[in-house]
Amino acid sequence: MKEVIHNSGLVLDEKLLWEKGKKGRIGFSIPPQDVAVAELDPELVGEDPDFPDLSEVDVVRHFTRLSTWNFGVDTGMYPLGSCTMKYNPKTNERQASLAGLSEAHPFLPESLSQGALQIMYELEQYLMEITGMDAVTLQPAAGAHGEMLGMLLIHAWHSKKGNSRSKIIVPDTAHGTNPASAALCGYKPIPVKSDENGIIPVETIRELMDDETAGIMITNPNTLGLFEENIQEISEIVHAEDGLVYGDGANMNAVMGIVKMGNIGVDIMHLNLHKTFSTPHGGGGPGAGPVAVKKDLIPFLPAPRVVFKNGQYSLEKNLPDSVGRMTAFYGHFNVLIKAYSYIRQMGPDNLKKASRLAVLNANYIKEQLKDTLHLAYDRPCMHECIFSDKNQAAHKISTMDMAKRLLDYGIHPPTVYFPLVVHGAIMVEPTETESKEDIDLFIETFKTIAKEAEENPDILTSAPHVSKRRRLDEVEAARHPCLTG
Repeated sequence: MKEVIHNSGLVLDEKLLWEKGKKGRIGFSIPPQDVAVAELDPELVGEDPDFPDLSEVDVVRHFTRLSTWNFGVDTGMYPLGSCTMKYNPKTNERQASLAGLSEAHPFLPESLSQGALQIMYELEQYLMEITGMDAVTLQPAAGAHGEMLGMLLIHAWHSKKGNSRSKIIVPDTAHGTNPASAALCGYKPIPVKSDENGIIPVETIRELMDDETAGIMITNPNTLGLFEENIQEISEIVHAEDGLVYGDGANMNAVMGIVKMGNIGVDIMHLNLHKTFSTPHGGGGPGAGPVAVKKDLIPFLPAPRVVFKNGQYSLEKNLPDSVGRMTAFYGHFNVLIKAYSYIRQMGPDNLKKASRLAVLNANYIKEQLKDTLHLAYDRPCMHECIFSDKNQAAHKISTMDMAKRLLDYGIHPPTVYFPLVVHGAIMVEPTETESKEDIDLFIETFKTIAKEAEENPDILTSAPHVSKRRRLDEVEAARHPCLTG
């Protein structure tokens, strides 16, 4: 290949702060104090608190060097399928850091929180329009949190009607947290295998749906990157037995402005604002997993709800059928601001364009690599395409080997070994924000690695070669993690 992002790298090594510190160094000056000095209690902190003494230069260089160990979407292509690790416009950060929003206290009275409440109310309206649903709650703080709320809503709805339901249908192409969310709320997940086309078989749902089944959880587009084209017929089957359809909206980045889930049979769905709506993702949070519902489920939404009455925004708490609070406060409020900012910037036309470009990019990669890597389902995909290591197995090269080798070329690996329905899966999602040049570089890199698998397999099985750390013993790391640095 003609070009790589890097093949030698510049990774700066670094000691621990405690190894760098020298007594007497100081990085800041404390203003004169108007209160008496209080000694630390030796029983609580020990005789000699272990604080390293560092200069400002020490601290700045330490964290700058540590930053060279990281790879993120701001560094290069981050093709993580089923995660939508797309570039986040920095202007969203500016809006979220405005003092009037970032410093708002959760105990402020409603009269002093009108701006914050207006943002939340309008964001709900935008998400309703995008999804085709009738109401939205912003309370869930993550996608799985939204799934849990969805199950609670299904339970509350059936309980109100006097239905006793014990099962939830969960296809094998649903996101991995779906069966856990169902089980956590007391339902028995009933697995369904996808058919030869990678989608839910209608007849299987017809056989499984009965008066003990509360509903179905459908990820659409599913984890194979395919649109569930039978969703309307499946929804009709579920509704005929008085069940509900839960839509996992984590992959909404493929269908914004194109498909309104509320119009094709979905009753409840969550959205990942830290995926589709361009807020930072990963590192444990913060996230946001708003839940949208059709009108019959509105009474059960968590309290309080933001309402607009008599020219004022307020929090409605008198909701007798509500499932209760999902969070004590809207602690992920800054994530909501970023999503609001993104939607306002993009507008309906550009949200639709973003999805179209995401789908175009994924299909371009699929077509360019399907003769190099085994393609699990050779049909048009949505936002992501699924390959496997089947073609490289003859050379004893695995998905993990290729993923590790990508690091040597300066490209973050895609999702590997998921979804589980494809052995040795390589899930690629380029998103809409990658240029053709970067996508072509990714394609050429994978072709080079495939050629290496044939001609020099040892270079793959020993990869990576230029990263901060060589290949780790993942089994040992999982069983005996080292948490001390």
